[in-house]
Amino acid sequence: MKLTETLTDLANPTRFLALTARILPWLAGVTAVLLAIGIYQSAMAPDDYQQGATVKIMFIHVPNAWLSMFVWGVMSVAALGTLVWRHPLADVAAKAAAPIGAAFTFLALVTGSLWGRPMWGTYWEWDARLTSVLILFLMYLGLMALWRAVEDPSRAARAAAVLTLVGAINIPIIKFSVDWWNTLHQPASVLRMGGSTLDKAFLWPLLVMAIAFSLLFITLHLAAMRNEILRRRVRSLQMMQANRIAFSSDVGTGSREESASKSIGAA
Repeated sequence: MKLTETLTDLANPTRFLALTARILPWLAGVTAVLLAIGIYQSAMAPDDYQQGATVKIMFIHVPNAWLSMFVWGVMSVAALGTLVWRHPLADVAAKAAAPIGAAFTFLALVTGSLWGRPMWGTYWEWDARLTSVLILFLMYLGLMALWRAVEDPSRAARAAAVLTLVGAINIPIIKFSVDWWNTLHQPASVLRMGGSTLDKAFLWPLLVMAIAFSLLFITLHLAAMRNEILRRRVRSLQMMQANRIAFSSDVGTGSREESASKSIGAA
């Protein structure tokens, strides 16, 4: 019941702006502190006996890879909010999340290539994991292009929501691709049945970085949602102003035509 009431309250953009204005500075502060701790722990982590110092790129690559899928999950929930519950902020949440998710996915691809070069001897292979993540990146770009291409916000929201839900099929494919196919990637070593196989010297810095990156996403997402709400308000005000000017122009033209008719009649 409380969750429903909270969601109802947040459906009001004005209340959402007021709430996020209060919590964003604190959220950004906690994110900065956790990132600093995570980076320090990552730098202090020992070298791997096989990969040497190159293993430390894992502390950047893995959180980006996790969040690339998590952000699409957030957008999928927002898509349901648009199509099923018609929540007024659902489309705002999805549209604001897409560029952030694209950035996380791009960084996952780049850092993965940089990590793969010394490990596999190549920057890229068309294996199942890499290909499905590349498709995810292209889907992010496609959604962003869709929002720009469709001028009617309601039509753009519904079309983007449908495509988001269809694209969600790719998320379990990415997650389980290393288990379903014998590919270049190694099987999951952190989130797996039976517990993580990572040594604690690597696991703890990785978890701190994952939490810090997650908070970074929440901070950026809330800030982007605020910007999107304000941008839509400015657009509405501009349209109202344009309609007011057009109406005034029509009234003025009508008055002049009426005056001209009276003058002709008098003549």
